[in-house]
Order: sequence, then structure tokens, then C-alpha cells
Amino acid sequence: MAGTASNPGNLLRVFLVDNGSLRPSAVFALRHLAESLSSTAGFEVEPVSLLHSAKIDPQLLDNQPAKVVGGRLNECIAQGDRHFLFLPLFLGPSLAITDYLPRLIDETKQETPGLSIKIADSLCGSDVANPDPRLARMLADSVRSEIESASLVAPTVAVVDHGTPHRPVNQLRNAVGRQLEAILGDEVSEVITCSMERRDGNEYDFNEPLLERLDEVSRVKNACVAAMLFLLPGRHAGNNGDVAKICDALIEKGAFSTMHISPLLGSHPVLLDILLDRVNEALGSRVAARSGATPA
Repeated sequence: MAGTASNPGNLLRVFLVDNGSLRPSAVFALRHLAESLSSTAGFEVEPVSLLHSAKIDPQLLDNQPAKVVGGRLNECIAQGDRHFLFLPLFLGPSLAITDYLPRLIDETKQETPGLSIKIADSLCGSDVANPDPRLARMLADSVRSEIESASLVAPTVAVVDHGTPHRPVNQLRNAVGRQLEAILGDEVSEVITCSMERRDGNEYDFNEPLLERLDEVSRVKNACVAAMLFLLPGRHAGNNGDVAKICDALIEKGAFSTMHISPLLGSHPVLLDILLDRVNEALGSRVAARSGATPA
């Protein structure tokens, strides 16, 4: 149980929440991030997923079953906990945290009156048109690491996200792309924002272009870096993920001379700073400290 420094008697459960995955690697990555955040903040942060992860065989998870929000929240309430903070591990305001999670919370409050449950802002902050500039800086670090390791000269950069039915999430991606372009300048030939996949229907055309058709909009056909706007490994990102397969297909059809995939943002150390800021913003006081410092 975590007590806030400003009010040690006000016991608080802090959940680091991702969407969930059927891949053990995603669960391990979420756990590692929660452990790092707990160590840095000075209080316990629990890793939980909205969906999916509880279906993974616990034997593939060091015999520790993955936690999902509904079940874990009910467990904590049964133990007497009444104060909760959900810390979204989402880049922007996905429907998972603006629709699904609030509905789940409302249902829980109806069953158990007197609960205090807050949802912190997503990583981008409160304005998708002007997102936290640290996201673009993190992405720039990842792109530069690929440029340096592969000795690339002014490659094309494709900022890739999953694709979304929710326009604000797409607006966030495009805003981060503009920030990244300003940071990288003439280190790259061009910066293009694109989606890994999209839903059918004209109403979802804002997701275009798709990564698989990147060559149709790129001016340069040499090296390309896929700048991954993904946080954790899973079916889409990481080794042998969908993005990697699409990049391989682009090479096979001669769209680019080489394709390079940047590291995922979940491994960048600045992510912890952003998460700590979201905790402090949500609670209205500085209860999370960096690097073991005493909270004020």
C-alpha cells in the first residue's frame, strides 16, 4: 500500500495501466516499468492491464498471473482500499481510457459508494495539439540511435502508430511528427506520419497513409527509419511484430534500400519523468519525487 508524503494517513493505490496483450513480453515490460517507477517515486506502483493479459498462462509469467483492472480493483476494495489513481500508459486519449475505463469505474462506484478514483492524463498531457515535447525528444533520441548505429545519411523517417478510430489520438501522432521534424531538421530527408493499420470506411481515412504504402508518399527511396510511436512490445511492436513484417515487405518490393526500426519508447528513461509528472498533476501536490529525493 502506498501512502502519500503530504498525507501519510490517506492510503492510495496507484495502478500503471496499459491496454493489455496476449504476449508475455508485454507483461514483463509493464512489470519492469512499474518496478522502476516505484523505485523512483518512493511508493508502490502496481502494473495492471485493462484487458487480455489475464488469459496468458501464468507459467509463462514466472508463475505470477497478470493482473487486469476489473479483478484487481475488486480485490483491493474487498481488502478495504478506497483511494485509487489510474496512471495510463497510453500516449494519448485512447477510447480505452476515455470511455472503457470510466465506465468500469462508474459501475464499481455504484456497487461500492464512497470510492475515490482518479485517472491521470495520458503521456501527451491534456492538449493533443500541443503534446508534451518530451515525447518527440524521446522519439528523436530513438531515431538518432538508428542513424548512428547504421551510419545512415539523411534517411526518411516514418512516425508509426497503431492507427485509431479516435481522431484525437491521430491528431496527437501528427503533432508529435511535426515536433520531431523540427528537432531533426536536416538530419533527415523527410518525416512522414503513418499508421500500422486502420478500420474500413471513409470516416477513418484520417489514418492514412498506411505504413505498407509508405513508398507511395515518400519522396526519397533510400534508407528509412520507422520511428515507433509504441511503448511496449507485443503483437504489433517488438521482435517479429506486425510492424517488422510490414517493413520486411517494403524491402522485398524495393520501396526502400534499407528499413530500420527504432527502439520502443517504453525503454526510454525520460518516460519515468513524464509518468511522475502525471501523478503529481492528478493528485494536485508533489507526492512523487525523482531519483530517491524526499517528496515535498
